[in-house]
Amino acid sequence: MGGNGAHIIAVGNEKGGSGKSTTALHLAIYLLHLGHRVATIDVDSRQQTLTRYVRNRRATVDATGRDAPMPRHVHLPTAWGDSISENQRAERDIFTRALTELRDSTDIIVIDTPGFDGNLARLAHGFADTLVTPVNDSMIDLDVLAHVDAVSGEPIETSPYSRNVQKARAERLATEGRSIDWVLVRNRISNLGSRNASQVQTTIDRVAARLGCRVADGIAERVIFRSLFSIGMTVFDPLDAAMLGGAPSMSHVNARQEYRALVAALRLPAPGHNQAEPVRLSA
Repeated sequence: MGGNGAHIIAVGNEKGGSGKSTTALHLAIYLLHLGHRVATIDVDSRQQTLTRYVRNRRATVDATGRDAPMPRHVHLPTAWGDSISENQRAERDIFTRALTELRDSTDIIVIDTPGFDGNLARLAHGFADTLVTPVNDSMIDLDVLAHVDAVSGEPIETSPYSRNVQKARAERLATEGRSIDWVLVRNRISNLGSRNASQVQTTIDRVAARLGCRVADGIAERVIFRSLFSIGMTVFDPLDAAMLGGAPSMSHVNARQEYRALVAALRLPAPGHNQAEPVRLSA
């Protein structure tokens, strides 16, 4: 697992609607702009949100002739045979084969995982060098990490998801002498300050201390993310009023800064000296 070739980032959280796919593609595109060679893998066989996002991006590039960087993208399907053990073996084979094919030709592989537990999701977490977990900015959504005492705000019991991650981290430490760098990211932060927002920050800091992971500055709730999905673009792409239905706003600029700060917080390897130019498509 990990360690050879490309640095692997898994974006994981077993709660749906936490912004994993938006985070995954924004990370991938920004890293392309920084000069990394980037691949993306979608292991969510149900929603395939990242795959649809990349398809929308390719369609926009083909239709407009825009010069936009494209990651190498792979979608890995779930095996649906009668034998659970055979399904898991088949999924591991296709997963490791995909990584083998991508590792020598890319610097970073970003993997988007589903909002539920499954073999492919566990494989993605186990192979990750960096695990990014977006958590919606509410006390309710923190239960994906731990059960929290309603009065004290202290974590009482870790969640099944957190226990699976800790198991993967322990196995990595035992086999390679290094653990998975786990980074929690507050997502969809409200622009309005409130007692709840302060409580969420305090609680997520306590949970992180309990889990032995880090907390990065979060990403605010922005309408632009929903509109960008349909055209496959990100806040790092050159956008005009025709594409957005209006001129880019300060919200757009601020979103860029938030993702730049997130990438800085991830402490990723620098682009190699002998890298190829970012892959670009044109009509």
